[in-house]
Amino acid sequence: MSGKILVVDDEKHIRMLYQEELEGEGYVVAVSDGEDDILALLEKHAPDVVVLDIKLGGNRSGLDLLQEIRGKDQTIPVILSTAYDSFQHDLKSIAADYYVVKSVDLGELKSKVAQAMAQALAGAS
Repeated sequence: MSGKILVVDDEKHIRMLYQEELEGEGYVVAVSDGEDDILALLEKHAPDVVVLDIKLGGNRSGLDLLQEIRGKDQTIPVILSTAYDSFQHDLKSIAADYYVVKSVDLGELKSKVAQAMAQALAGAS
């Protein structure tokens, strides 16, 4: 299965790991540290799925970026990725399609990406 994924995470090693693993699954992967304008990234890369870290560096929040994405595109699947489970108590997180808690085992991430990609490709047809 092919498709385009945008990974937004402030941790370089996470971006590199996700990119390597997801490219190994056959996806085309673009990465961002969260500093770039999310809407410009969506336009530039036209991803089928977005993997978005909740806690970005500085004052950036993945939940705020999620709201920006939803303001432009209600259909693109977004997977929230976080090391914390406190996001479940934030109402902004309900706009996401999937949630993944960061782990050394990327099985859950790959599974959610496959589900999200199937959703994206079904919606495109």
